[in-house]
Amino acid sequence: MANSYDVVVIGSGPGGYVCALRAAQLGKRVAVVERESLGGICLNWGCIPTKAMLRSAEVFHLMHRAREFGLTADGIGYDLDAVVKRSRGVAKQLSSGVGHLLKKAKVTVLMGEARLAGKGRVTVRTDKGEETLEAPSIVLATGARARELPGLEADGKRVWTYRHALQPPHMPKELLVIGSGAIGIEFASFFNTLGSKTTVVEVMDRILPVEDAEISAFAAKQFKKQGMTILTKAMVKKLDRAADKVTAHIEIGGKLETRTFDAVISAVGIKANTEGLGLEEAGIRLDRGHVVTDAHGHTGVDGIYAIGDLTGAPWLAHKASHEGVMVAEVIAGGHPHPVRPDAIPGCTYCHPQIASVGMTEAKAKEAGFEIRVGRFPFIGNGKAIALGEPEGMVKTVFDAKTGALLGAHMIGAEVTELIQGYAIGRTLETTEAELMETVFPHPTLSEMMHESVLDAHGRALHF
Repeated sequence: MANSYDVVVIGSGPGGYVCALRAAQLGKRVAVVERESLGGICLNWGCIPTKAMLRSAEVFHLMHRAREFGLTADGIGYDLDAVVKRSRGVAKQLSSGVGHLLKKAKVTVLMGEARLAGKGRVTVRTDKGEETLEAPSIVLATGARARELPGLEADGKRVWTYRHALQPPHMPKELLVIGSGAIGIEFASFFNTLGSKTTVVEVMDRILPVEDAEISAFAAKQFKKQGMTILTKAMVKKLDRAADKVTAHIEIGGKLETRTFDAVISAVGIKANTEGLGLEEAGIRLDRGHVVTDAHGHTGVDGIYAIGDLTGAPWLAHKASHEGVMVAEVIAGGHPHPVRPDAIPGCTYCHPQIASVGMTEAKAKEAGFEIRVGRFPFIGNGKAIALGEPEGMVKTVFDAKTGALLGAHMIGAEVTELIQGYAIGRTLETTEAELMETVFPHPTLSEMMHESVLDAHGRALHF
């Protein structure tokens, strides 16, 4: 049958398209259904275009520091439309690249809305009508979208989600960011660097609440130094919208204050895309809005798997991709290791960058570990000083009894690249002894990773 496949993947984000590619490598006949853009949110409206915009902000920041490096740069400015155009171009290039990869792998792509239609069947509504696909294995990879709170809904004019913020209708003079997770902080960093007077409101007692408390405190200090206003233990209760402004009613310490802004970005979390898929009729279980699976992506319904943001935290593209590979191998009869959430690194591309993997110091203590902690500051590293980036730190957490690396946390220049060293260490179940014996190249930022491990034993050499 023309519409018969071995695997049908619903969604073409970093989980879905990678799953399709791996299944095709394993000899499976694969179809992918996508309702919007190949590459999903990550490539089109998330990871990639935000990094392109943040790169523009980083270059702008460095241009203002030209004299520190013995250089001159006069008349420094920016063209917001050009910044956005470059960002959209990068996203388009990579989305087209996904299409090329799928075509090369002989994966069939259908653009339309998919719905489960009984055992081994998926109906797809396209602009040409409706067709049915048959496959013994179906992978749900529909991702998630911005969560919106009552009264704080985006309108695209003065109140934005991440999508609007990627194509801002104007440059705000005064910006309010609601939520201080990775998405909120990245946009706060971008607009603040380009000159918006930026206020971040966080309901928890500190910004970046999933990060190690020491890293959060360091970040807050740096952001305030850059001119941001940080309000913690605060909640936006109401937004009054006008043609040219938004008045926010913010509860701080039990008292209600009103502050006026040109624009508001709501970054209060994400919501899984479960609607319209026929999950309930198929018997697929949801927990707090996310599809429940086992460690290998099984939903509990024969032949149906789920991966990525649809299945809950951590909501990370690389987690989705790894799960996609894992599920493809399970479908092909393999026995891959399940994805370990505690070995998945997380990165926030603000200035300074933040990266982490494994347990925070507090989580390790809560889990009952007797711990040993090492720290090393950027100011003690020759490469960091040469780069003009002396602000930052590397922190490592070890099991004092076994020497196992429990977690690593970083803030500073290029830490989103450095963290993978510790992620590999977590996967290989390395110990502090092995890390101490590893030779790190000089001069590099990575030497701080070594020094942090040494510091856990009081052996740091350069600070």
